[in-house]
Amino acid sequence: MTIIRTMSFTAVLVCTLGFFSLPAQAQGTQIAFGGLKHDSSLPIEVTSDQLSVDQGTGKALFSGNVIIGQGSMRLSAQTVEVVYASESSEIARLLASGGVTITNAGEAAEAQRAEYDLESGTVVLTGNVLLTQENSALSGERMVIDLNTGTGRMDGRVKTILQSGKD
Repeated sequence: MTIIRTMSFTAVLVCTLGFFSLPAQAQGTQIAFGGLKHDSSLPIEVTSDQLSVDQGTGKALFSGNVIIGQGSMRLSAQTVEVVYASESSEIARLLASGGVTITNAGEAAEAQRAEYDLESGTVVLTGNVLLTQENSALSGERMVIDLNTGTGRMDGRVKTILQSGKD
């Protein structure tokens, strides 16, 4: 009887310690992005080391330390391809790759690649995505941000670190 109680207590202890030592994980997590709510109709400023333009395809490629500013939002990457709308000269999408970082109002998201669709006001980040909001962090493989509503969704083995707010 003592052996059974000891084994049961040990099993409960191992399960409990195992649960509390793992980061919070979820598949497909909805996220509030108050700081990433943004007006995608604002003018865009691009700075880079180099620019290549292809009139035939309607694309421009900025490379080397690219920094894009639109209002208070900043996007930095090694390369950014600008895709123009087929029926106008307006920018339709920005395709960023190589150390992508997006910041706005104290929040930051990092990924290997990002696609910013100006028409829909969405940003899709892929590849080792990391979002930091104040003292909390969230990671996954893919994140979609709706800049119109300031909401998003993280997918792909999501891991979370939440701070309790206590010092």
